[in-house]
Amino acid sequence: MPILQDKLTTNISGELINSKDYKFQIYKGSGHPFGVTLDSKGANFSVYSEHATSIEILIFKRPDDPDPIEVITLDKKENHTFYMWHIYIEGIKPGMGYAYRVDGPNDPWNGHRFDKEKVLIDPYSKGNTLTLWDRGSACVPGDNLHTSMRSVVIDTANYDWEGDKPLNIPMSETVIYEMHVAGFTKSKTSKVNRPGTYLGLIEKIPYLKKLGVTAVELLPCFSFDNKDVYGINDGNKLVNYWGYSTVGYFAPHQGYCSSPDSGDHITEFRDMVKALHKAGIEVILDVVFNHTDEGNHQGPTFSFKGFDNSTYYYLTGENGSKEFFYDYTGCGNTFNCNHPVGEKFILDCLRFWVEEMHVDGFRFDEGSVLSRGENGEPMAHPPVIWSIELDDALSKSKVIAEAWDAAGLYQIGYFPGARWAEWNGKYRDSIRSFIKGDPGIVGELASRITGSADLYQWSHHEPINSVNFITAHDGFTLYDLCAYNQKNNWSNGENNNDGINDNLSWNCGVEGNTDDQWVNDLRKRQVKNFAAVLMLSMGVPMIVAGDEFMRTQNGNNNTYCQDNDLNWFDWEKINTKESQEMIRFWSLLIEKRKKYLNHFKGKYFTDQKNKFGIPEISWHGTKLNCPGWNDPEAKCIALTLGDIRGDGNEIDNIHCMFNMHWEPVSFEIPQYDELNWYRSIDTSLPSPEDIAEVKDQVCIKDNSYIVNDRSIVVLVTRRKK
Repeated sequence: MPILQDKLTTNISGELINSKDYKFQIYKGSGHPFGVTLDSKGANFSVYSEHATSIEILIFKRPDDPDPIEVITLDKKENHTFYMWHIYIEGIKPGMGYAYRVDGPNDPWNGHRFDKEKVLIDPYSKGNTLTLWDRGSACVPGDNLHTSMRSVVIDTANYDWEGDKPLNIPMSETVIYEMHVAGFTKSKTSKVNRPGTYLGLIEKIPYLKKLGVTAVELLPCFSFDNKDVYGINDGNKLVNYWGYSTVGYFAPHQGYCSSPDSGDHITEFRDMVKALHKAGIEVILDVVFNHTDEGNHQGPTFSFKGFDNSTYYYLTGENGSKEFFYDYTGCGNTFNCNHPVGEKFILDCLRFWVEEMHVDGFRFDEGSVLSRGENGEPMAHPPVIWSIELDDALSKSKVIAEAWDAAGLYQIGYFPGARWAEWNGKYRDSIRSFIKGDPGIVGELASRITGSADLYQWSHHEPINSVNFITAHDGFTLYDLCAYNQKNNWSNGENNNDGINDNLSWNCGVEGNTDDQWVNDLRKRQVKNFAAVLMLSMGVPMIVAGDEFMRTQNGNNNTYCQDNDLNWFDWEKINTKESQEMIRFWSLLIEKRKKYLNHFKGKYFTDQKNKFGIPEISWHGTKLNCPGWNDPEAKCIALTLGDIRGDGNEIDNIHCMFNMHWEPVSFEIPQYDELNWYRSIDTSLPSPEDIAEVKDQVCIKDNSYIVNDRSIVVLVTRRKK
C-alpha cells in the first residue's frame, strides 16, 4: 500500500491506467507536502490553486519526449482538498517527466489568466528541462505541448553527504566572494574537464582556498531561462547570463550541469557544495523572490501565472481591475511575498536548500520587495521576513538583503528584522568618493569603515549587519572603476542607455586602456587602496570575482547579457606576473584581516584603553588627534586601533594613514614607550614591498611617515627589544 495513499474511494480506488510500456495505479493522494514526494512504489503530486476548475497531469517517459505516455484528469471531488490538488500515482519512477494543464476562468479584469491548453511546470519541481522550450509560444494563447518546459521527477533521498554539514562560520569572520558559476570556468583557458559547470568550479577550489575567502556568493543558481535571447549585437548573441529571472525555485540551474538533461542537477550541485565545505568555504546563494520569469501581461505562462495568477502576483489596473502587474522590480511583475501561499512557498524553498542541499545562506535580490504587504505598501513587521528570521531550520543560515527595490523603496539601516545583514550601498558610495579624491568626506568615511554605526547602532544592530562592498556584479569592476569615467555599454545593443550613469569612478587621467605606464601604475595603486580600505573596515567584506587580478569589462557596467569573454575568467591573465602580484596582495590582505580580527568583529568601538595606554580607537589627521572633521578640503585621515581584547602575548595594535591627495603628505605617528611600529602595508610601493609578511616588515623609528600621493599605509606594533 503506498504510504501516501488516503482511504480509497470507489470512483478512484486502484484505477489502473495502461500505457504502451507502463501501468499506473492511481489513488487519492495527499495535499501535503507540495510538489512531488517519491516512495518505493510511486509518487504523490500536490499543487496549489484556489480558482482552478480542473487540472490534468501529464506523464512523460522521458522529460524531453514530445508527447506524454499518459494524461490523468484529477477528480475535483477526490483529488481536491481545500485549495490543494493532489494525486498518488503508483509506477512513477525517478527520471520521468511531468507537467500540468490547469483550467479556470480566463478573466484578466479579476486577475485570472487560466489557459487550459498551456503546459505548466510544477512550482515545487526539483528539476526542469528546457530542451523543447520556446518562449514565444508560451506568450500567446493555445496549446504549446511540443514547445513547453517539463518538470523532472527527482529522487532527493539517495546521496552520500559523507558527514557534510553547513559550516556555520560566524558572520564576523566571513569574507564573501561574489561569483558566477559558469563564468568562473567557461573560458577554454580554465582547462577544466567540465567548463561552465558546478563540477568545473570544484576543480578551481584550490584557487579560492589560496585567496583566503570564507564564502562564495553564487549568482542565481535556481533554474532560469538560459534560452531567453535579447538579440544579436556585433555578431554576439545576447542572452540571460546573470540569471535573475527564475523559472524553478527548487531546481538547480540545468545549464550549469555537465549533462543538463540527465536529471543529475541536484547531485552535481551537492557535489559542489560538499567540495567547497571540505575546503572550509561556505555557499551563499543569490535568490530572486521579488519577481519571476513570467514577466508582465504580455509575458509567457509556464507556472505561477497558469496555476493561480491572482494569488502569486501583485495586480493592478484602471477602475479597480486586476488586469495588469505591479512592477516594483523593474522586471515586469512582483511576487506576492506576504500572501500566505507566497510566504509558504518562500519558506519551503529556503528550507529545502538548507536541509537538502546544505547551503549556508542567502542574498535576497531586491530584498525590500519582501517587506511589501498585499497592498504593495511597506510593512513594519512583514510576515515572510520575520518567518525567515525566526524559523528554526534557517536559524544558522546567513540572510543578506539588497535593501532596496526598483520602485524607490530604500531601506539601508532600517531593513526589517534583527539578524538580517544588508548590502551597504552607502558604504560603497562613500569609499568610491574618498578613494577618487573627493574632499571633505572624512567624517562619513570614518563612519563607514567603523561599521556604519550611524546606520545600524540606533536599532541595536551590530557591524555584522553591514555587508561592505565597493563593486558587485552589476556595475564596474574594481579596475574599470579606476579606468573609466563613463560607462561603455554599447555591446549590449541598447545604445548605451542601460546601466547607471553615476558610477563615482575616476579614470586616472585617461579613458579606457592605455600604454601610459604612469597611469597604469596609478590604477594599480587605486585598486590596492580600495582593497585595503575594504579589509580594514568593520562589517562583512564582499569582493567580486576577478577584482583580485584587475579583471576588466572594458567599461561595461551592465553585463547581464554577455555570455562571452567579457564576463568569463581569463585564467591565462591570472597567471601573468602583474596578476599574481595583485592576487598576492589580496591574499595577504585577507590573511592580515584574519590575524587582526579582534579589531573587525564584535561590538562597536568603545573608549577603553589597553595595557599600553592605547585607546580602542583614536582619530588623527596629518597631526595627531586632529582629524579635520570640519575641513571641507580634507583628503587625509588616520586612525589608531588599540587591541583591548588580546591576551597580552600578541601585540595587535594598528595605525592606518590614508592620503588621497595628489601630493605626498607627512603624517605624525603616535609613540609608545614599550612598542615600535613596523610597516605592514604601503600601497605606493612595488610588490612585494606593498604588503609585507611579518619577517619582512620594516621598523619605522621616526615620529612621522611620509605617505605618498593617493596611497594607504598600515603600521603594526611589536615590543621593543
